[in-house]
Amino acid sequence: MDFSNVLNSTYTLVLLALLVVSFISLSLYYGLIWLRVGRYKKTKLPTIDQVKPSDLPSVSVVVVAHNEAEALKKSLPYLLEQDYPDYEVVVVDYTSQDDTPFVLRVCSENYPNLKPVNFPADVNMFKGKKYPLSIGIKSATKDVVLLTEPDCIPKGFDWIKEMMCGYMHGASMVMGYRLLNEEKTILNAFQQYENLAYNASYLGMSLMGNPYTASGSNLSYRRDFFFAKGGFISHYSFPDGADDLFVNQNATKSNSVAVLREGAAVYSDGCPTFGLWHQERLHRKSSRRFYGLKDKLTLAVYPLSQCVFLAALLWLWIGGLFPWQLLAGLLAVKIIWQIVCSVLLAKRFKVKKVQFLSPFFELYFLFANTILFFSTLRKKNIQWR
Repeated sequence: MDFSNVLNSTYTLVLLALLVVSFISLSLYYGLIWLRVGRYKKTKLPTIDQVKPSDLPSVSVVVVAHNEAEALKKSLPYLLEQDYPDYEVVVVDYTSQDDTPFVLRVCSENYPNLKPVNFPADVNMFKGKKYPLSIGIKSATKDVVLLTEPDCIPKGFDWIKEMMCGYMHGASMVMGYRLLNEEKTILNAFQQYENLAYNASYLGMSLMGNPYTASGSNLSYRRDFFFAKGGFISHYSFPDGADDLFVNQNATKSNSVAVLREGAAVYSDGCPTFGLWHQERLHRKSSRRFYGLKDKLTLAVYPLSQCVFLAALLWLWIGGLFPWQLLAGLLAVKIIWQIVCSVLLAKRFKVKKVQFLSPFFELYFLFANTILFFSTLRKKNIQWR
């Protein structure tokens, strides 16, 4: 192989430098984030068998529902039958037009720990989920708030205990995670991969000491901590990002803990259509414009490295500026390392099959998320309902 042309061309050397830097950046991301979560085993947190019932805080599970009767029929038995000494379930029924009030009324007759909060009329001047969620937290009477969604079902009946183990060393916020039920569809495969990468991102960053967000489907904080930080007041006028922005503004390495145990997971079905999934992703991404500069830059490193790596690789390859054998070898190393890390990550979350197609999914979401980013810039405030 003749490298004389390469050494004499500043243009080619710049492209090679960009290729190498982006390759190193991607390799570090897979290793520091994906692999960290995938291989995470040791924890200083006690197990549920090591915690005395007297040491466990009282808990209010808070759920906000709007026309969620069918979902609540499935999830409420799991929420109301938890093996936990002192807890309540607060369900805010906000202007439902289906059988949600009936479901809550029947369940409350059999479960004294269920506390329905009914809003027959829309009194939310700000729109979005933050107002009813704030009402649910204010209506809670226990020391710790544990948030989930109507369609989320805990992994087991020790879910609350598993999450509360995160408070045993003085934390003010505990982050769990949500998994999707597996279906044999292409849409579900895309959603499984995105959820896998999303969990790895925020949990991995939390383990590295930089918690920037969390899943509102499985998140807990001390009730007095929520009010001391002003709740959602600073971003009430923006309908999206209730828990996302609260965590981003208030979580630190010292006051938050990520719980990755299998028993701390909740499960839900994926979106049934591509359109609904797009709306869900749009809601999640739209709040990132309010992140701090450090978090914006951190989150930009991964997609930017993807773009630079692909662009530099193709430019060098198509232009014949560098031996294609070496470029192919570098691409193969990147793909193999990515698959190895994604296999361990998928094993952690019990996700099947999608990890072997992670390079393909990564390429798809590179373009899809770029389009989604520009969509959020011109997105009007979409109501939660």
